[in-house]
Amino acid sequence: MKKKKLLFLLVTIIIATLLPIKAYAEDSSSGNATGFTYEAIKPDNQRDTGAGYFDLRMTPGQKQTVKIKIKNLAAEEIEVSVKLNGTKTNANGVVEYGPTTIKKDKSLKYDFEEIVSAPETVKIPAKSEQDIDIAINMPEASYDGMIAGGIQLQKVDKENKSEPKKTGVINKYAYVIGMILTETDKEVLPNLELNKVYADLNNFRNTFFVNFSNVEPAYLENMTTQVQIMKEDSDEVLYETKRSGMRMAPNSLINFPVSMEGDRMVAGNYRAKILVTSGDRKWNWDEKFKITDEEADKFNNQDAGLEDVQTFNWQLIAGIVGGIVALAVIIFVVIRTISKKKQAKKKQARKKKPRK
Repeated sequence: MKKKKLLFLLVTIIIATLLPIKAYAEDSSSGNATGFTYEAIKPDNQRDTGAGYFDLRMTPGQKQTVKIKIKNLAAEEIEVSVKLNGTKTNANGVVEYGPTTIKKDKSLKYDFEEIVSAPETVKIPAKSEQDIDIAINMPEASYDGMIAGGIQLQKVDKENKSEPKKTGVINKYAYVIGMILTETDKEVLPNLELNKVYADLNNFRNTFFVNFSNVEPAYLENMTTQVQIMKEDSDEVLYETKRSGMRMAPNSLINFPVSMEGDRMVAGNYRAKILVTSGDRKWNWDEKFKITDEEADKFNNQDAGLEDVQTFNWQLIAGIVGGIVALAVIIFVVIRTISKKKQAKKKQARKKKPRK
């Protein structure tokens, strides 16, 4: 196994050992894994009373506080962290309501995290219940479409210095309660815009990425994305990926990956044929892009699946080998010449030696 593969394996083991695994549930409050349960207390302006999330009809400039009831199942006090997150779309076309490193889209006008606020943590006494206040402060201007996000609840682990530090995979669970804020019934249709196509790494492997955005405050459902990569002046498809059953959050972007299938990245001019469909709606793009020599070298060196391939200068090698052979021949001739001269002198010396 090459050095890169060993490094990739080592990094994977370290990540699996040290980082926690988080499980998100939008509508669950069994408390079996978290040590507490929750109940979203629906206010009078809840639109869908049967939903497990907040679906609130708001008005411009409205200020409202909704509550989430937390029940501590443990025989000791617990602390629960509260995190607010605007919805985003991951590379697989799944809407994320929990914490994520995905960037916000530039089309986002009203950020959920700026409109909604909550305490960072709350302490609940043993075997008790307590409400968490979630404050909503709507923009003054009227707004069509929706503002969407999630409220994550997670138990804060207490550090006990007397206990040995745990190793291996540590499971941590969190509840995520969705929240949708609307003001009108006016239909807003999602719309897609292409941002760029570029090359990068995905899980330490060479990959093309198609970055596009849903620029409207509405969910895009049942999305299918198909991408073909080819050279700029050719119709031969080099790489292709198609994925269906995807969704996009309002005003969010997606980095859709197209694998290079373990190949080395080659510098040059390319184009991407992109087709995105949702029902009877379609978005088509034919986008040119470039991979520079510097990018290709950088990503090939970081790709954990590539063999360490060395590029040889065969002319230089042939010259070195030829030089060594020529030097060997010269040394052989010189040694042979010297040897013959010595033998000749010995013969002459024997001839001149007087007989007894």
